[in-house]
Amino acid sequence: LALSISAAPWQGPLSAVRIGKQEGKFVLNPTYAQRRESPMDFLIGTLEENNKTLLNMIEAEAEEVPESEFEQAFSFAKPFLEQMTKLQKEMVKEHGKEKMVLEDPPQDLTLENEAKELIGNKLEQALFQGDKKARMDAVNELKKEVVAIIDARYPGLEKGNYIKEFFEREIDRLMRTRGLKEGLRVDDRKTDELRQLAGRVSLLPRTHGSALFERGQTKTLSILTLGTPGDHKLMEGMEFSGKKRFMHHYNFPPYSTGEVKPMRGPGRREIGHGMLAEKALLPVIPTVDEFPYTIRIVTECLSSNGSTSMASVCSATLALMDAGVPIKKPVAGISVGLLTDPNSEDYKILTDIQGPEDHHGDMDFKVAGTKDGITAIQMDVKVKGITEEIFKNALEAARKARHTILDEVISRVLPEPRKELSKWAPRIYILQINREKIGELIGPGGKMIRQITEECEVEIDVEDDGKVFITSIKEEGAKKALEWIQNMMREPVIGETYQGRVVSTLAFGAFVEIFPGQEGLVHISELAPHRVARTEDVVKVGDVIPVKVLKIDGQGKVSLSLKQAKNS
Repeated sequence: LALSISAAPWQGPLSAVRIGKQEGKFVLNPTYAQRRESPMDFLIGTLEENNKTLLNMIEAEAEEVPESEFEQAFSFAKPFLEQMTKLQKEMVKEHGKEKMVLEDPPQDLTLENEAKELIGNKLEQALFQGDKKARMDAVNELKKEVVAIIDARYPGLEKGNYIKEFFEREIDRLMRTRGLKEGLRVDDRKTDELRQLAGRVSLLPRTHGSALFERGQTKTLSILTLGTPGDHKLMEGMEFSGKKRFMHHYNFPPYSTGEVKPMRGPGRREIGHGMLAEKALLPVIPTVDEFPYTIRIVTECLSSNGSTSMASVCSATLALMDAGVPIKKPVAGISVGLLTDPNSEDYKILTDIQGPEDHHGDMDFKVAGTKDGITAIQMDVKVKGITEEIFKNALEAARKARHTILDEVISRVLPEPRKELSKWAPRIYILQINREKIGELIGPGGKMIRQITEECEVEIDVEDDGKVFITSIKEEGAKKALEWIQNMMREPVIGETYQGRVVSTLAFGAFVEIFPGQEGLVHISELAPHRVARTEDVVKVGDVIPVKVLKIDGQGKVSLSLKQAKNS
C-alpha cells in the first residue's frame, strides 16, 4: 500500500493471506493456536491484471495434503484477496501520488542487426545441447567473440556492454520461441520429462547414514548424524520457543557450479533451501517417543544444474532410511518451470527445470511430498504472476514427477528404513521415573548422576516429566546404567521380601540397602526370634540378608524384618 500511494514506479497493489484448516474447514489468517492444529499452512500473495487474480508468491508446509485441497484453499482465499486489492485501489485513488515515468532504455536497432548477423544460428546450436558445461562454454565463447568484434568496430564507445544485454535477450527469445512453438528444451527433453535419475546409500561407512541423489547434472550428498536428546537445539523466537530435534543444513559450495571463490558463512540460498527441505521432511519424522534421537542432516551440493533444494529432499530421505530412522513415508521433491508468451495466453509448463530454464524462464515452482500428498511448496515468478489454471497444472506436473522419483529411485534403492541402526550410532534407552525422584537420581550437587555416567560411560538426560534418556555407544554400558537407575527408582512393597546389604549397624538395629540409594531399618527386635543383646551378634556391615518390608511411614521411611523374612 505504501508503494502504491507513493510516486515510485510500482505494478501493485499486492495482497496476501494465510490459509489454515480446522475441523475440515478452511480458516483465513489462523491464530497461532489454530496453526498448530492445522494440517496446512498456506501463504498466498496475489495481484490483479486485466481483472484476473494472479498468484505472485506461494509458501506452504503441510502434512501430506492432496493437491486438490491446495486448489480449494486458493479458491477459498480469492474473494478475500480481491477484497484487499479493491480496498488498496480505493485508497490509491484517494491518496495516491502521480507515478514517476521511467523512460525505456534507448534501443540501437542498427547495432542489434549487426549482432544478429554475427550470431546467425550459432547461438541456437550452442544453446540447445544436453551437456551443461559444453553448452555454457559454447555460449560464453560466442558472446566473447561477438562482443570483441563489435568493440573493434566501435573503439572506445563501449558498445560491447549493450551487446552483452542483447545477447541475454536473444537467449530468452530463443528459449521461449522454441519452447512454446516446438516444445523443445535446451537438452532435447519433452516438457514433462525428467532428467536421468540415480541414487546410492551408505557411501560413507563411518557416518550414521549417507545417500547420494542424482538428477542429471544436479547431485546432492546427504550425511546424517544421530545425537542424544540433549543435543537438541533450544529455540527462543517470536513464533516458536522450545526444543528442535530435527535439523537439515544445506551447503552450496562454489565448485558445485564450476566456480572458484571464497567459502563464506551461509547465505540467502543456503538458509532458504536448507529450511525448505527441512519443512518438507518434518511431517514424516517420528516423534520423540518413537525415536528419541536428535537428527541432523547436512546436504552437500556436489554439482548444480537446477533445483538442488528439491534434490536435497530426495538425498535426505534416503539418508534417513539408510540410518534406520523410522520415517512414516519417503519424501521426494521436484521443481517445475514455466514459459509464457507475452503477446498471448499460450504457455508451457516445464518439469524438472535446469539452470537456463530457471534463469531465463518465468517460474520456479518447488513441490515436495509423499505418495499421499504435499509437505512443502515454494514458488517465485519472474512474470507478474500465474493464473489459477497454471497453478493447478503445475501441481499436477509436480505430482507426476514426484511419484516417478519415489517409484524409480527411492523405492528401488532403499524401499524402507533399515531395521537396525548403524553400529556407530549411539544407543538410547528410555525410562520413566516418578517426578518426585528426579532429585534422588541427580543426587546432591549432581553426585549420583555423575557417578552413573562415569562408571557406565553414558550420557543421561532427564526431562521435567520424569522421562530419562540413557545414551551410549557401548550397549553394555547403557544397559548397566539402565539397571542401576531402575533399581534406584524401585519402590518397596509392604509384605515383599528383598535381598539387601547391611550398610551400618547401631545399638537399636541395622540399616539395610534394599535397592541402590534405598535403605530401611531392621530394628534390633526384628533381627531374630529371640532377644538380641548386640546388633553385631546377628549381622555385620557388608552382610547380604533377606528382609521383609513391614511398613512405610508418611515420610517414606521403611521398616524391615530379618526374622519374618527367614520365617517366610
